[in-house]
Amino acid sequence: MQKNNIFIIAEAGVNHNGNLTIARQLAMEAKKAGADAVKFQSFVAENLVTKAALKAEYQLHTTSSKKSNQYQMLKNLELSFDEQKELYEYCQEIGIIFSSTAFDFDSIDFLHSLHLPFWKIPSGEITNIPYLRKIGSFKCKVILSTGMCSLAEIEMAVNELEKYGTDRDNITMLHCTTEYPAPFNEVNLSAMITMRDAFKLKVGYSDHTVGIEIPIAAAAMGARVIEKHFTLDSKMNGPDHKASLEPGELKKMVTSIRNVEKAMGDGRKQPLASEIKNVKAARKSIVAKIPIRKGEIFSEENLTVKRPGDGASPLMWDYFIGKVAERDYKEDEMI
Repeated sequence: MQKNNIFIIAEAGVNHNGNLTIARQLAMEAKKAGADAVKFQSFVAENLVTKAALKAEYQLHTTSSKKSNQYQMLKNLELSFDEQKELYEYCQEIGIIFSSTAFDFDSIDFLHSLHLPFWKIPSGEITNIPYLRKIGSFKCKVILSTGMCSLAEIEMAVNELEKYGTDRDNITMLHCTTEYPAPFNEVNLSAMITMRDAFKLKVGYSDHTVGIEIPIAAAAMGARVIEKHFTLDSKMNGPDHKASLEPGELKKMVTSIRNVEKAMGDGRKQPLASEIKNVKAARKSIVAKIPIRKGEIFSEENLTVKRPGDGASPLMWDYFIGKVAERDYKEDEMI
């Protein structure tokens, strides 16, 4: 599934506004930014919500029609399965992994026909038992978002996936705060570590905060997967644009995470190649603090340590103290 240690998903979601051309542009921007995958959302509005379902609070503030319900909003954001197939083929053509979250069973069947390398389960489906069982039966890699969840609910979802065929080692859990944008004081990034320790599974982070600092921090804390919403223009009308990065910001985030990835290293503590050349300049040697005559005793009064570090190491301090000088030494001369 991944060529890097940290798998970066550029979440386009429904930021195409139901327009295939915009969806293709989003895929290209994700590719340019260096993301591993671009993710969309697959749904049939009739299968996803009732006609009377109300918008989430944040959707009331981010869509132009304040009175429309969820169904009317989602109907305008649909891409047909034929359009999604075309989008999948376009992603293959430009060299980025196409992924999508299914929100209903028809969409699951459609995505299954594409043989995607992993399934992304959204936070809202984590209590959907028949949904989990169907995904689990495919025995594929699963990335499971856990927004709004307790540990008990996560455990239930993991158990259902495993019971219906998904290998436990193929499950990655994403910590997430399901608010758009998520306030910094409610990110609780340390919960990602709690989840890892509780379930002994790979973990990652799906970010809804403003900016790029938190996903970078998550990468430094050991996230194996990072997911972040992006858009062509955060001023566009639609439910998720305002909480999304623009292309330049997405590229900066990916570059920063790749730098963190390189900096994590293998964990062994030893002198590194770039450091060796600096040892002489940075370390110190034992030198004469004042002029020392032959036959005098070396002591803390006539010895000190100074740079450079190409003489006797201060590690030998106790060896020299009390010894007799076998010749004269000038001030600052190495012993």
